[in-house]
Amino acid sequence: MTTTLDLDPVKEAELIAGQNDAFRRSILGTTPVANAPQGQFVMTRGVAALGPDAQLALTRRVASFDAFNADSDPHGWHEMGVIDFDGTTVWFKVDLYDVDFMHGSPEPSDPEQTRRVLTLLLPSEY
Repeated sequence: MTTTLDLDPVKEAELIAGQNDAFRRSILGTTPVANAPQGQFVMTRGVAALGPDAQLALTRRVASFDAFNADSDPHGWHEMGVIDFDGTTVWFKVDLYDVDFMHGSPEPSDPEQTRRVLTLLLPSEY
């Protein structure tokens, strides 16, 4: 098995970005992505307070997001995005945990050892 120690940083970033993209695209459950990594999708109280219509619209925007840039995605992992939603800035962040969701993943590029938590939040909640 290849570990992150065996991968060059560019290849590792591409692999993790692809996995994060597959996970994001799978969060709606309406368009399953083959072999999407496992994880959880959560939102903060601030996002929940925007109401169910906004929650659904934001979830759709996160699932289809592709506007990554050096400011929000400096490592190239597609782990953070910024969305302007009707004048409100909303962030999403993907964190990579071990399979028990207790610690950081020991091998972030290995989906067998990594679970994702995608959080939708307002900047003031960071």
